[in-house]
Amino acid sequence: MAIDIEKLLQGNRRSLAKAITLTESKLDHHRDEAQSLLEHILPHTGRSIRIGITGIPGVGKSTFIEAFGLHLIRQGHKVAVLAVDPSSPITGGSILGDKTRMEILSQQENAFIRPSPSGGALGGVAQKTREAMLLCEAAGYDVILVETVGVGQSEYEVAGMVDFFLVLMLPNAGDELQGIKKGILELADAIAVNKADGSNRILAQQTQRHYQNALGILQHNSFWHPEVVLCSALENGNIDTIWKMITDYKLKSQEVGHFEHNRAIQNKEWMWRLVHELIDRRLKRDQAARELCNDMQLKVTRGETTPYIAAHRIVESI
Repeated sequence: MAIDIEKLLQGNRRSLAKAITLTESKLDHHRDEAQSLLEHILPHTGRSIRIGITGIPGVGKSTFIEAFGLHLIRQGHKVAVLAVDPSSPITGGSILGDKTRMEILSQQENAFIRPSPSGGALGGVAQKTREAMLLCEAAGYDVILVETVGVGQSEYEVAGMVDFFLVLMLPNAGDELQGIKKGILELADAIAVNKADGSNRILAQQTQRHYQNALGILQHNSFWHPEVVLCSALENGNIDTIWKMITDYKLKSQEVGHFEHNRAIQNKEWMWRLVHELIDRRLKRDQAARELCNDMQLKVTRGETTPYIAAHRIVESI
């Protein structure tokens, strides 16, 4: 799959789309080609703010991202949206309908929307989202939005690959507040209570106070206390306030050296994730290793050996 690197670096959307497709391929020669491409464009990456956006189903993530993206484009930014669709555990298929949900944004010259199937990746994040972010940065996009699937403790996956983690919530506290895992609050750099318009306004303000109290005892770094803001994606309410908050965060993060340090830590964790993935691929490829895995699996299920001893023998065989 030939990728025109010069066109990619000039921001050609077709070349960018082809490059992301290449990184998503499971063919060995495509994997090698993709890594060669990523190594080539690496000097042109890193010049963006990476924002993770999550929220419960029905909170209006796509509507918010469209309003937010359009606001950023009006400010002169180039916006890439990496929207992860859940894959069916039965068929493996995905709807990939994010472009239809963000119709106006998808028509903008300075916007790029890429829906990708989650493919069973932990945390609702497509397995190749990290590579896609690098390619988008190389193509000149200075704001990367990663929309994730749902809310759960495994959302730490997206928090581990972005600079700012925004959680969207609905204006109805009570049961919803009780249902939120403590972990998601610990990861959030900010909470935005969406749909804070019309008759929902008073309820949204009550919800805002609930979340402010919940976040009062949590602070996962020394320079920033997570904020709770009201917004209305439908009416463009406080969209500018949220962007100012994110830019303030980036500035403070850079001042204390956290921004680059955090990205370095993320890259190190990414490397070890790939080490495990490559070991798994080697085990599945090698005939003798596959037979040993099957044998150890059988012995573990029969209670003839411990899982540790079985795992140790498998690793030693590589």
